[in-house]
Amino acid sequence: MAKRSIFEEVDSDTPKQAAKTGLIDAARQGARGLIRLWLLILFVMVVAMILIGGLTRLTDSGLSITEWAPFSGAIPPLSAADWQAQFAAYQTTDEFRLQNSAMTLEQFKTIFWWEWGHRQLGRLIGLVWVVGFLGFLVTKRIPRGWTGRLLGLGVLGGAQGAVGWWMVSSGLGAGVVDVASYRLAVHLGLAFVILGLITWYVLRLARSAHETMTARRNGDTGLSRLVSILVALTFVQILLGALVAGIDAGRNYTDWPLMAGGILPPDPLSLEPIWRNFFENDGLVQFMHRIAGYLVVAVGILAMLRGRRSAIGTTRGAFIAMGAMLVLQLALGVMTVLYSAPLTLAILHQLGAVALWVLILRARFHARYPYPQSLRGPV
Repeated sequence: MAKRSIFEEVDSDTPKQAAKTGLIDAARQGARGLIRLWLLILFVMVVAMILIGGLTRLTDSGLSITEWAPFSGAIPPLSAADWQAQFAAYQTTDEFRLQNSAMTLEQFKTIFWWEWGHRQLGRLIGLVWVVGFLGFLVTKRIPRGWTGRLLGLGVLGGAQGAVGWWMVSSGLGAGVVDVASYRLAVHLGLAFVILGLITWYVLRLARSAHETMTARRNGDTGLSRLVSILVALTFVQILLGALVAGIDAGRNYTDWPLMAGGILPPDPLSLEPIWRNFFENDGLVQFMHRIAGYLVVAVGILAMLRGRRSAIGTTRGAFIAMGAMLVLQLALGVMTVLYSAPLTLAILHQLGAVALWVLILRARFHARYPYPQSLRGPV
């Protein structure tokens, strides 16, 4: 190579390449808007599934279908012979023999449709997930890093179907007239996990990967940790609520704040072995549900007061909405106890749990990924 003078002019005819920026946004963003819409549809369907499941339990309809037929079970009885066959299968259960022996075929049809509708909605949710996921996967429209998350939703949905039958089968044994309360808690808990993941994904997909990363740098770590504790406590409270529903514990001890005139219910550890009391003793189960509720309220109010001090308006709004729903849910819980858990109040209380769960997760999202805000307000 020839020597060049230090004063020699560099040829300017060769165009210079501009520095590459925005590498995060250059990654495959996919159809974020369409996937978000698909997830919102699944969100509505899962909420409906939770409510119908609650009504199925409250109407004692869960054992009306005695077999698990994921595909052939989608077709309901179409003839008088089909109905008789279904009714005959139900008549072999101890729930019928010990509790509903006077039930007529027409009365059986009512509880059958609740359970069939619950299972049918589960099948429809699975179909919507399969069509959407495969459609986005084949057309390569899933954002980078999201394939595993969306696939995980489908895996959890499939597991939920298996858990549902595991729950129902517990009520078909000899001398049993209800499903096992702890299996009901697993079934409901998994439904809330799925709903929570969908909620979080919908919030994440509302912004690009670059915007999310930038927002995380500005997140309030302390507030996010506090709301994470609230998330855990609320999930435990949801599981305890399922135990209450599983043994109809909400229809006993209808005074508040005391229970049968005392702080503790009578005979809280009367069952043997002792661990059964934490799942089957109606007084102790309702007591645990109340105590967990007080903890959720205490931590929730603390988080709301902490969130209200945020300099970002959208974060403050998220925590205020969460706090308002927390107070409303507390009132619904007390009313449900005082009126011995009538169907309307019980299902409103369950709907309140869904709304509170979603709003707590939304508040956590705003604490962790706050929206940018100028002096004039949110950008």
